[in-house]
Amino acid sequence: MSFGTNLQYLRQLSGGMTQEALAEKLNVSRQTISKWESDAANPEMDKALELCKVFNCSLDNLFRDEMDKRSTAYTNLRVEDVPGFRYVEHTVVSTEPESDALERVYKIAKENGDAAPKVIGWDFPNLSQEQVNVFKMHGYTAAWIIPEGISPQGVGIKEQAAHKYAAIHIDRPFDNPFVTIPGAYHTLGDFMRTNGLRQAGEGVIPCFETDGESMDVYIACE
Repeated sequence: MSFGTNLQYLRQLSGGMTQEALAEKLNVSRQTISKWESDAANPEMDKALELCKVFNCSLDNLFRDEMDKRSTAYTNLRVEDVPGFRYVEHTVVSTEPESDALERVYKIAKENGDAAPKVIGWDFPNLSQEQVNVFKMHGYTAAWIIPEGISPQGVGIKEQAAHKYAAIHIDRPFDNPFVTIPGAYHTLGDFMRTNGLRQAGEGVIPCFETDGESMDVYIACE
């Protein structure tokens, strides 16, 4: 772990805050910030507490955590207003549900005339402890975003109103999916906390990821 690396990470999450801007907030020199980030020096306790206030984090976050979970695969960390959309969803509960759920919604999309469907997905949380612990199952929901001008037949249609999301782009998410994708959610959580954003409650899909060779991960914000 490195305090200096954590500090650089928090600055970048805060809209790319410069060393000069942070120095002004703390009433120190830019050279002092540079020394902290190179681990050539540590701040006094009063300045460490001010850093916690600036970045909405704890002393443990600053000095003990390995906060920098970023990867060169991650780009375009942002807050995005996602327009309202209609969708058809399909949930599968099994030991490996993702491919089955995705295959089903792609089939529905193509049967309804969408040759290039936009598909999203998210973990399905409503499983029993027996399913999880004994049978090693998990759930996954895939959803087809219905384009304008298409009226699917024989399926249930849901709607979501426009909403604000924190989002991040991942290149090559499946090179190391069990590290890269959870790391994206971790980075988004840090970004939201640092910028005073709270995860939305009921009424919207709380988080989802787009399907494809690249991926965008979204977390709903209040």
